[in-house]
Amino acid sequence: MSTAAMKKELREQLKRQLKADRQVVIAGFQADGMPEKLLRSLRQSVDAVLTTAWHEARLPANTALIGVGGYGRGELFPYSDVDLLILLEQPPDAATTEKLEELVQLLWDLGLEIGHSIRTVDECLTESAADITVQTSLLEARIICGDEPLFAQLQARYTAAMDPRAFYHAKVLEMRQRHAKYEDTAFSLEPNCKESPGGLRDLQVILWMVKAAGLANSWRTLATSGLITQTEAKQLMEKERAFKDIRVRLHLHAGRREDRLVFDVQTAIAESLGLTATGSGVHMRRASEYLMQRYYWAAKTVTQLNTILLQNIEERLFPKSGEAVRINERFNDVNGLIDISADDTFEKTPSAMLEIFVLMTERPSLKGMSSRTTRALWHERFKIDAAFRADPVNRALFLRIMQAPVGIIHALRRMNDMSILGRYLPNFRKIVGQMQHDLFHVYTVDQHILMVVRNMRRFSMAEHAHEYPFCSQLMANFPQPWLLYLGALFHDIAKGRGGDHSKLGMADTEQFCRDHGLSDEDTELAVFLVENHLTMSQVAQKQDLSDPDVIASFARVVKDERHLTALYLLTVADIRGTSPKVWNAWKAKLLEDLYRITLRVLGGEPHSADHELKNRQQEALATLRLYGLPPDAHEAFWKQLDVAYFLRHDASDIAWQTRALYDRFTSDRPVVKCRLAPIGEGLQVAVYIKDQPDLFARICSYFDRKNFSILDAKIHTTRHGYALDTFLVTEQNFAKSYRDIISLIEHELCGVLTTPEPLPAPGKGRLSRLSRTFPIQPTVDLRPDERGQYYLLSVAANDRTGLLYSIANVLTKYKINLHTAKIMTLGERVEDVFLIDGATLSNARSQIQLETDLLDAIKV
Repeated sequence: MSTAAMKKELREQLKRQLKADRQVVIAGFQADGMPEKLLRSLRQSVDAVLTTAWHEARLPANTALIGVGGYGRGELFPYSDVDLLILLEQPPDAATTEKLEELVQLLWDLGLEIGHSIRTVDECLTESAADITVQTSLLEARIICGDEPLFAQLQARYTAAMDPRAFYHAKVLEMRQRHAKYEDTAFSLEPNCKESPGGLRDLQVILWMVKAAGLANSWRTLATSGLITQTEAKQLMEKERAFKDIRVRLHLHAGRREDRLVFDVQTAIAESLGLTATGSGVHMRRASEYLMQRYYWAAKTVTQLNTILLQNIEERLFPKSGEAVRINERFNDVNGLIDISADDTFEKTPSAMLEIFVLMTERPSLKGMSSRTTRALWHERFKIDAAFRADPVNRALFLRIMQAPVGIIHALRRMNDMSILGRYLPNFRKIVGQMQHDLFHVYTVDQHILMVVRNMRRFSMAEHAHEYPFCSQLMANFPQPWLLYLGALFHDIAKGRGGDHSKLGMADTEQFCRDHGLSDEDTELAVFLVENHLTMSQVAQKQDLSDPDVIASFARVVKDERHLTALYLLTVADIRGTSPKVWNAWKAKLLEDLYRITLRVLGGEPHSADHELKNRQQEALATLRLYGLPPDAHEAFWKQLDVAYFLRHDASDIAWQTRALYDRFTSDRPVVKCRLAPIGEGLQVAVYIKDQPDLFARICSYFDRKNFSILDAKIHTTRHGYALDTFLVTEQNFAKSYRDIISLIEHELCGVLTTPEPLPAPGKGRLSRLSRTFPIQPTVDLRPDERGQYYLLSVAANDRTGLLYSIANVLTKYKINLHTAKIMTLGERVEDVFLIDGATLSNARSQIQLETDLLDAIKV
């Protein structure tokens, strides 16, 4: 048999061997669910194949094949790289180079994803000194076959060159950079089980540090060395095993290297672990939610134990001589860290577990806790039980934390990280790590709550006053702002229990207030905030703020200025705490408008249509005078406008449109005017044209083609049959070239309306990955308004390109007259409200058919 044939036969033999071994190993894992066994078995299979290939390569005797990185550690995930070092005594000659190239090519031909380097011992040490990644990979080097004395030489010289302190600093910096990449949170809704904070990499970093320092080489030896306890070592091994299990399943499910628990795979991974959904309808809890809550709890444990370990390792490597400064009989200040005066402080005085957080709010010079304090607090947290929670001393301490003038957010976050907050508030513990599949919350419930408290707290901080000056102004004059923090802490605490979380949360809030001795007045405010935390946003974004009845009804809910201000501040903080995508200037304006109008009503100012009409016309005229128009320039145009127009437009909008149209309000050609929206975000587009049945759909079609998002639409028909429609639109990059975009819209849209073509068929735009994974049930609700004059059409669906045009197309088909459109986008979810009328709506059968067609249009 020729040499080429022999090589081909070897290649095929090794490929069959790898494939057969892999099938057996994966089948074994699917039967017994033991990730360590799979990782070890896959590594052993590859070791055997590599050894055969190495011997067949007939390399010089003074060479060695070394496994490095994860493979060197003795683990191989199903689709991970096989990291190899080919170690040479001296640089290769031409013959050796040829053999090495053949070996590497063979390994690739076998289907192995190899990452390889070819170096001498000297080159290894040079690269290690220059690159922390190389230094780390060599830390776990393992000989597979070849010259063992050469490998021993590498290990000896590597160990001698190792600087544990420099290595520690480099790995801490590397870890911080990695954490920053993942937003410094273990609670990402799509975490990377390897790289995210609290994941596998954090565990590996600890083992690398102690191994480099010669302190230990496993969790067990870490416990033996006294750096952690046996219990902590057991917890870390359990979490490591859980993360490895998830990572193995991710690889097998994806059929490639995949470490992200993305939405698409969460359910499949959960079901492979035996988790199932519970409940049904709106009360259903998905299998993926159980999986992710387990994941977050594990990541939280790893994060906390890593904090303890890093402090302990630092103390070993960088011993500090600091004198303890006495704070009280239970705590000392040691080098800026709060330290317990005795190891059994929390055991003897359990209330100290809350006192420590009080002290940290009162002493900003304290930058954290000592390692033994953190460890003692972590282990004694189970002493926070019903008796602890009922103790008046502990209740007073918790209130001191909530009432702290500074440091409240740091305190609450630390308490949550240490599981103290969840122990003290058992219902808070239930929502730690709980996902929210509502398509607009991007945080788990507990992280969202803490974010809302943070947002509320920032309203009271001078350094953040430029962000939301109106909120900061209101907060500065609000007595007992800590009551707002309390409302924020409880506003979503009942999520996931089934039923209305606002109503359930009210009971929790009232119980807390009664237990902690709050006055009836303060209790009522806190309970009011939890009960109504969604009310203001719903009124502002879904109802007609020009309707006096809407304002009067909302004023009856809030009752007085104190409740109104408290609810406004919580609403802004809450919306901002859902997702960076949800808050925008338009929502800010709607909420502020509602606040100011309601405040005037509560102050006794009449809010009748006549009063509002007079005020807005006077403001608009004052602005028109600044434009230099003749005093009577507005009269002929305004005679064609009814009261509804003036009530639905701000004075600035009325003046702008009057200036543009006063001498063209009988024009046969369409008028399109565009400007930067006064709210500071987006463009305002006014369209004036003889009315036509499909006008709204035609305009929506244009904006859809240009990838503009419509945030708001006001539709008006003049007395002489002209449509005056105003749109607030935004586009991703318009701020960079808004002048060109304004010119483009004014020119193109005018052309579209001048020579109308048949409306294109609505397209079925693609859903985002998140919407595909967690689709919502589309809903259409049609009902008469309270006066029976118009109908309110509410539509909820997954957001997608072309959705509004699809709705507009159906309304055109049924000859529906549109008066206003409130377009509310909440992340990946759309909730639109339209005020409509039309002859079709007088027939019940036609109403049903309209709803049916709308449902068909918004489905994907």
